Amino acid sequence: MQTSFTAEQLRDPHIATANQILRKCVHCGFCTATCPTYVLLGDELDSPRGRIYLIKNMLERGEAATPETVKHIDRCLSCLSCMTTCPSGVHYMHLIDDARAHVEKTYKRPLVERLLRHVLAFLMPRPGLFKAALILSSLVRPLAPLIEKLGDKRLSSLLALIPKETPPPEIIGQPGLYPAEGEKRMRVALLRGCVQSVLDPGINAAAIRLMNRQGIEVVVADGSSCCGSLTHHMGKEADALARARQMVDAWSAAGVDRVIITASGCGTTIKDYGHMLRLDPAYREKAERVSAMARDITEFLVEIDLPKVSPPKLLRVAYHSACSMQHGQKIKTEPRRLLEGAGFTVSDVPEGHLCCGSAGTYNILQPDIAVKLRDRKVANIRSVAPDIIATGNIGCITQIGQATEIPILHTVELLDWAHGGHEPEILRQSSKG
Repeated sequence: MQTSFTAEQLRDPHIATANQILRKCVHCGFCTATCPTYVLLGDELDSPRGRIYLIKNMLERGEAATPETVKHIDRCLSCLSCMTTCPSGVHYMHLIDDARAHVEKTYKRPLVERLLRHVLAFLMPRPGLFKAALILSSLVRPLAPLIEKLGDKRLSSLLALIPKETPPPEIIGQPGLYPAEGEKRMRVALLRGCVQSVLDPGINAAAIRLMNRQGIEVVVADGSSCCGSLTHHMGKEADALARARQMVDAWSAAGVDRVIITASGCGTTIKDYGHMLRLDPAYREKAERVSAMARDITEFLVEIDLPKVSPPKLLRVAYHSACSMQHGQKIKTEPRRLLEGAGFTVSDVPEGHLCCGSAGTYNILQPDIAVKLRDRKVANIRSVAPDIIATGNIGCITQIGQATEIPILHTVELLDWAHGGHEPEILRQSSKG
């Protein structure tokens, strides 16, 4: 793709990066076939190729984003399926991230939308406040259908995502040191996380128990909550970079061999810290080291050669690969290999490359598209008749879980159970039912 940035514009390192990415696009259109929004809407501007044109024009002109451009950028899930498909190596992730930052700086959204985005960006990365908000919101959750009738699907979608009961906090997973059982093989840091630590603290607890039994010492650093992913994908770069620096400092001081992440959306961002902080001389090298140490929990368990075992119960598992796992981190075979090594029968989900519609705050901000994608995903999952669904991202668990009675849980919870841990609560409840 030809570009026409001026020499002055190219002195801006963000524009220079965008220019390099844009020039790699050859207009082939392979990305359109795997883009969820194009598959649903059939609009060229809701495909990666269409958005690339819009972003190019917006950045070349150096003007404020227009409502039309913002509409189509906002509809992007950042699922990164296009990057898996692209034969030219177009790094769409960095391009859409810079475009969102430009939108945030230059475009004034309608008041209600602006307030909603501010509230989400303030509450969700702060576990304490987020939990308090969930408790308060649960009181008005029954009003979601009425609110939707009054015309605000975003608020009703937000309320619908709130769990009926907020899980009690896990003692395992709080900041602290969790010693290895037997001979210590390695010392790792575990991302505590923000939303996941509130919605399902059992995920990190399962990861810690499993790693401890394999001789891994686990550190959960104080303050290592939000990685910055949520605000990064909302274009709020100052907040995202501040959180990235905080995480880099915490893990650099922890003296660890690896940084383990149990939410694949966070993992994609953390592995990109080296790029995000490349312009900060005080953090560039430290961020690159942290990115190099980052591993998804399944990636790490394969790395340490988790032994094969017999399953506690024969179950047919539908493995849903989160977009941030298969497209963002290119982790495709490891989770299935681990589940099969633990004795589970694993089925692939048809149209597995398409997003479930969660995508951070997308299912709140773009509810119509998110619901269509969710229902399509659930129908595909049902077609393989599984006993349970396994995935590696809390957003997918929440999104898919609200539309099916099939138990859905994190891959590491099944692995912990198979390797001597306790049966996940959701499976105990379903067996009683």
